[in-house]
Amino acid sequence: MKIQTVTLETRPKVYALLHRTFPGSDYEAGLVEKLHGNGRALHEWVCIHTNKVIAYIAFSNAYHGNEVCGLHLAPMAVAPDFQRQGVGSELLRFALRQEAIKNQPLFVLGEPGYYSRFGFEPCSMPLCPFDTDNAHFLGMRNSSTDSFVVGYEPEFKPPATPPRPQGKKRRAR
Repeated sequence: MKIQTVTLETRPKVYALLHRTFPGSDYEAGLVEKLHGNGRALHEWVCIHTNKVIAYIAFSNAYHGNEVCGLHLAPMAVAPDFQRQGVGSELLRFALRQEAIKNQPLFVLGEPGYYSRFGFEPCSMPLCPFDTDNAHFLGMRNSSTDSFVVGYEPEFKPPATPPRPQGKKRRAR
């Protein structure tokens, strides 16, 4: 297994991995495609095994107003046939040692039981706009005491919820 930065050549493989890892959802692959297409600053790596992308991790800017206040870890994906084999853990540990990451405040919206193994802790400030009670919002090297809602790149907007179908209306007689 080899870990390397994402290149123009590996991008399509990343999108395919995200589709496989999140079946029934185009959000994650679409998010990364939009981040790439809009030239957003990303720190991202892939795990390659037998010439296939089997895992992916990305960090994008986190904002306090217009100021960068750290990085968001999202998304992270491991191919279904390589899950529960330590691939994701190895990729995350690798990323956390990289110069661009190792001294930054980090945020992740994810499973506390998993991410706490790497040093992420519950985060009461800042507030996450995607987690109403911050139950799954974690931080590392976060010293924020200001009350604010952390900003994401605009591409992170959640997919629009389709309108609920309205039943047939009955006429009053």
